[in-house]
Amino acid sequence: MPAHPAPTENTATDPAFRTTVWALGLGGFAIGTGEFVIMGLLPEVATSLAVSIPQAGHVISAYALGVVVGAPLLAILTAHWPRRMLLVVLMVLFGLGNLASAAAPGYWSLNLLRFIAGMPHGTYFGVASLVAASLVPPGRRAQAVGLMMLGLTGATLIGVPMAAWLGQHWGWRSAFVLVGVIALLASVLIHRALPHIPAPEGASPLRELGALKNAQVWLTLGTGAIGFGGMFAVFSYIKPTLIEVTGLSLGAVPLVLALFGVGMIAGNLVGARLADKALLPTIGGTLVWSALVLLLMQLTAPHAAAVSFNVLLVGTVVALAPALQIRLMDVAGDAQALAAALNHSAFNLANALGAWLGGLAIAAGLGWTSTGWVGALLAVGGMVVFAASMWLQRRRSAPLVAATQGS
Repeated sequence: MPAHPAPTENTATDPAFRTTVWALGLGGFAIGTGEFVIMGLLPEVATSLAVSIPQAGHVISAYALGVVVGAPLLAILTAHWPRRMLLVVLMVLFGLGNLASAAAPGYWSLNLLRFIAGMPHGTYFGVASLVAASLVPPGRRAQAVGLMMLGLTGATLIGVPMAAWLGQHWGWRSAFVLVGVIALLASVLIHRALPHIPAPEGASPLRELGALKNAQVWLTLGTGAIGFGGMFAVFSYIKPTLIEVTGLSLGAVPLVLALFGVGMIAGNLVGARLADKALLPTIGGTLVWSALVLLLMQLTAPHAAAVSFNVLLVGTVVALAPALQIRLMDVAGDAQALAAALNHSAFNLANALGAWLGGLAIAAGLGWTSTGWVGALLAVGGMVVFAASMWLQRRRSAPLVAATQGS
């Protein structure tokens, strides 16, 4: 397939661009569905494998660990690969990992296969973000990334309920079969839709490792790992909160969770547009917004209508994702692939950190709504890390400004 022409202001409406982004988005849809559907099928997995539900929950942790380990490892090892080939291979690996998960004979083999299935996750999203951003002018990068990420956010609204329904009626293994089939279909579409995009000139594993020497890369990752953890502190325990505090019936919970998916889609699109207009204020503003909407859980949790709207607002915190992805592109220098992939390792660390701290608060007897306080504190922690990043940036730019004025 011939390469795309140089990006122009009309690129975002070009059919070839949209086909490319939607193909990448389908891969994200498969990954998002595969990552989250297991959370609603833990009782079925536990019964099938003769383990407790908490033990079955380790399958979720195994996948997250695969993301954390696989993102930097695969980004480094494949630094010199052409981008289309890399994305196709990553999506095939993800698809096969899910089909193998469906055939896992026991508990330990399922944990191992979920770890393997998680490994392509971060590198796929990192490289797909770089590809999407490269196809548009600089002022549209976040919107291009946001469009690609619609697959991931849309999975929470469409893919996860669809796979969960399938898993409940045909067994949990069928949900992984569905994810695997979608992933393999996405790999075909990516191969057909993407132009040949070579790796950046001089790309190598050693150059990618250079990102680890960059303080701004670590501070940006820290902003996400801590600040984004607030959303997970609340959402990880939203089901028991809605039942125990709000008094909703079990059947009503999925409707509220669907609002979370709507909020994620809205936050992704609006956040991407704001990030293109003012990147750094969008990151800082989203962290402030996160702290406010998470604190509101204390007030809204007893009231069905109020908490439902609040859950939608919590979903909008995902606006942080495309903004941080672009920030990493700006500070990573030549080590773009590793930095972009590590962003998703940071988000999975945020998931683990938020769920762990929220659980500690509940176990300490502070109540289900205490997760709102935990989430707000994590958002404030993200602000502190982001403020350190801004301070360091101003400190390093001050001598350059002085030298320019002196000349």
